[in-house]
Amino acid sequence: MTEFGLTLLRLSFLAGLWLFVIVTVLILRRDLAQPRESRPATAGAPRRTRPARAPKAAKPAKIPRSAGPSLAVIEGPLSGTVIPLGSSQITLGRAPDSTIVIDDDFASSRHARVYPSEGAWIVEDLGSTNGTWIDRTRITSPTALPPGAPLRIGRTTLQLTT
Repeated sequence: MTEFGLTLLRLSFLAGLWLFVIVTVLILRRDLAQPRESRPATAGAPRRTRPARAPKAAKPAKIPRSAGPSLAVIEGPLSGTVIPLGSSQITLGRAPDSTIVIDDDFASSRHARVYPSEGAWIVEDLGSTNGTWIDRTRITSPTALPPGAPLRIGRTTLQLTT
């Protein structure tokens, strides 16, 4: 093989390596830019995607009145969801067995729980990394949740209605 042929072979190998690196970076960039879906898409069902830019802050979701206390999601991916509260505890977090599954990187698997005690609803942080907030106060011990006060877990905000 001549010197010229060997040089062309080296340059084509180098170009192939650079092409591989560029394609890999573009694929990773595209995958990171796509939003995570909370559940896998079923075969044949249309896939829902979010727009590239989030719309401006919308008005808080209207909370329907129900017979008895309820926990309503007013901000976040589950906005508009209302969970009627009975006499049992409600668990919040990323774990699939939670009562309210919060698909958020800022929520822990077992983030918090809400339970009734002596006529009030108590919120307890279950050792989460980013904390549980009532209004603008991080709670460190079981705390009464007043009706109408925002309960923030990650990017999700909930509200107790009576």
